[in-house]
Amino acid sequence: MLLVVGLITADLQWNNFQRSRAVLDIVVSPIYWVADLPTRLAEWTQTHVQSRARLLEENARLRRENLVLQGRSLQMASLQAENVRLRELLNSSALPRHDVLVAELIGVSPDPARHQLVLNKGTQDEVFIGQPLIDARGLLGQVVEVSGGSSRALLITDATHSVPVQVNRNGVRAIAEGSGTLGSLDVHHVSATTDIVKGDLLVTSGLGNRFPVGYPVAVVSEIERDPGEAFVRIRAVPTAALDRSRHVLLVFTAQPAQKQ
Repeated sequence: MLLVVGLITADLQWNNFQRSRAVLDIVVSPIYWVADLPTRLAEWTQTHVQSRARLLEENARLRRENLVLQGRSLQMASLQAENVRLRELLNSSALPRHDVLVAELIGVSPDPARHQLVLNKGTQDEVFIGQPLIDARGLLGQVVEVSGGSSRALLITDATHSVPVQVNRNGVRAIAEGSGTLGSLDVHHVSATTDIVKGDLLVTSGLGNRFPVGYPVAVVSEIERDPGEAFVRIRAVPTAALDRSRHVLLVFTAQPAQKQ
């Protein structure tokens, strides 16, 4: 102990062992490295194994989140398209100056020969039989059955439906009847000498007090004139999206008698 104390004191006072200490540090460095190897190996193993596990876990989590976001993105695309349709519906130039009620399509007639829609509005919403039904482009039809929370509407293309119309260009009156085909109307009782041409817009005439004046109904697509016939055969394409409208407008006209 005395020897050790003496060497330490001599080294502190005169720094005589600096070179010897440097040599000893070089000699014992491998020993330090070997002694520290297990600790460093354990740290390396722990770091890399845990990092890989965390990466796998994070990768799985990101996959799940990506799948959820993709699903929401699809839904957002659908909602965005629906929002555009609703804006078109509510801002449509086809709207008359009456109160309207937005209704949603919840069903269609299973009979292909009957062009009917089931709506989610009924008597509790003051829906009435004969109420006009439109979308952003024109006349769809009218309500024919009403219950508490739903109603049934008949489309203008149904074979049993007819609507008084007039040519928007010159006011010539006619009757547009459903042909039984979703994209076609037959226009009857038009004289062969009547001024009507392909492309004319047909609107409701207001006759019969069922549909107010000015609803777009159809565009003339075909005219057949037979020299031996007093009337021409006219076909027209409905302006409304009969097979695509999910949201429609129920129109409350100014005539309270229609609600009976």
